[in-house]
Amino acid sequence: MRTPYGLEIIESCLICPLRHERIFCDLPIADLQALQGMSSLATYPKGSILFVEGQEPRGVFILCNGKVKLSAGSADGKSLILRIAEAGEIIGLPGTISARPYELTAEALEPLQANFIGRESFLGFLREHGDAALRIAQILSDIYYATYQEVRYLGLSSSAGEKLARFLLDWNANHGSDSDSLRSVLTLTHEEIAAMLGTSRETVTRLFADFKRQQLVEVRGSSLVIIDKPGLQQFLVS
Repeated sequence: MRTPYGLEIIESCLICPLRHERIFCDLPIADLQALQGMSSLATYPKGSILFVEGQEPRGVFILCNGKVKLSAGSADGKSLILRIAEAGEIIGLPGTISARPYELTAEALEPLQANFIGRESFLGFLREHGDAALRIAQILSDIYYATYQEVRYLGLSSSAGEKLARFLLDWNANHGSDSDSLRSVLTLTHEEIAAMLGTSRETVTRLFADFKRQQLVEVRGSSLVIIDKPGLQQFLVS
């Protein structure tokens, strides 16, 4: 079944192709059936806001496909992208678990499908399903690690060049086809990368040009190839 956004709709968690690839989706059948019974499926166009920073937590969104930008803003209008959530991930977890306002704004980077589960239903589900609760604890640990990576970019890098080098090496490690691959898909714009690194779009564009000129990386469309990994690593002084 296709939607106006061109998405391949996933009708059931039980037949989802991501089920065995994501830690939370790969639950026992009985758990998945209970989870699906309390979920509301919806599709969203690019640019949709799923929740905003400071909003009281309504529940969690499980991404069936598509990507979501998670960002924090300041009073003067500046924005910092903390991470990009992808298909199979759960967003809105920290606020839903802690009952504190959402700490980030979630915006669809592309058309997507997501299952929404209200806060009370989700907490009740975790109380009754220990295996799922344990997996949520692991996911929260992963979120902590991802946040730590962002702090490294901003706090431990002595220059914009080092920030971008760290970002490209980490991105390739996390999104390459395998552990030894030097090729990955990078769909973020220069402006979005700048928002992740706490710098300007102009600086990111200039640094990409420098890296290409030094034959450290190659970018063709959304394809990123690290040509000289040791060369990029020389930027890392921390």
